Amino acid sequence: FYENKITLGGKCMSIPADKILWMYETMVKSRYYEETMERVYLEGKTPVFNIGAGTVPGEMHLSNGQEPAAVGIGAHLNDNDTVASPHRPHHHAIAKGVDLKRMTAEIFGKKTGLSKGKGGHMHLFDPNVKFACSGIVGAGIPQAAGAALAAKKRGTDAVAVAFIGEGATNSGAFHEALNLAALWKLPLIVVIEDNRYGISVPKETATAVESNAIRAQAYGIIGEHVKDNDPLEMYRVSERAVKRARNGEGPTIIEIETYRYLGHFQGDAEVYREEGEVDKLREKDPIKRLKEYILSEEIADEETLISRENFVKALVDEAYEFARKSEYPEPVEALADLFV
Repeated sequence: FYENKITLGGKCMSIPADKILWMYETMVKSRYYEETMERVYLEGKTPVFNIGAGTVPGEMHLSNGQEPAAVGIGAHLNDNDTVASPHRPHHHAIAKGVDLKRMTAEIFGKKTGLSKGKGGHMHLFDPNVKFACSGIVGAGIPQAAGAALAAKKRGTDAVAVAFIGEGATNSGAFHEALNLAALWKLPLIVVIEDNRYGISVPKETATAVESNAIRAQAYGIIGEHVKDNDPLEMYRVSERAVKRARNGEGPTIIEIETYRYLGHFQGDAEVYREEGEVDKLREKDPIKRLKEYILSEEIADEETLISRENFVKALVDEAYEFARKSEYPEPVEALADLFV
């Protein structure tokens, strides 16, 4: 591969072309996955919305617009690195390489799912790529810190990444885990996805600091802030953070200003948002901006990008078809795989 010089925020950097293309196609894959889930989730829930009805019952938190947070750091991770994700996990899972067919079957509640259909969309586990998520706010931070501690004790160069929303920075788990991670110089990276809202509460009414990256100073570690949902800038700061972690230099906090195009959950009335807010965000769509960059820098031509887009969309379609055709577990299977 070859390298391209990219100027962001007055800083010059080099990113391998294959990494840029991987980020682009992974963002397209994630977006198409979520847009498909938007439609599938509403099956059986209209004309009157019933959260317990339909093909995919229960809550659903989609990540349309937040893809840069996942791919920017995901480009530096491998199967030995651990990722702990929160209740909005699909873009992280896709960037980490979670089995797409089994993940979709899990969300559908099918027996071919990652956890035999027992976990659902907020409890996806794929040990083959060391990925897990949880619906409990902030729960992934101490879990990732534990994985980082294990990697250090084993003498490996594996790192652990915890993705959280900006609201989770005000939880005890955030401060307790980072204090120990800094004290023990653990290979932990906490990625804060600042989408402006903790459910419906604006960040500025709940958090005392403008950027959570400055909270790193309290633990004597590095804090990075990525503006404007920029996947290339996220790649750059993540590269530094992962390198520090692998070299035994301790944890990093990365906060990225990202966009949440949809509600906190599907069915959210979103009365807390200003009129036209999402339209303005979509004008700065990161996938569109990255595609324009790729074409302008002649990293790939339009035909190549269309081919890559069609390829990853076909993988998504196959995953949904696999989930639809899979069987539901028998009721008695609810009693299996339990601690007694």
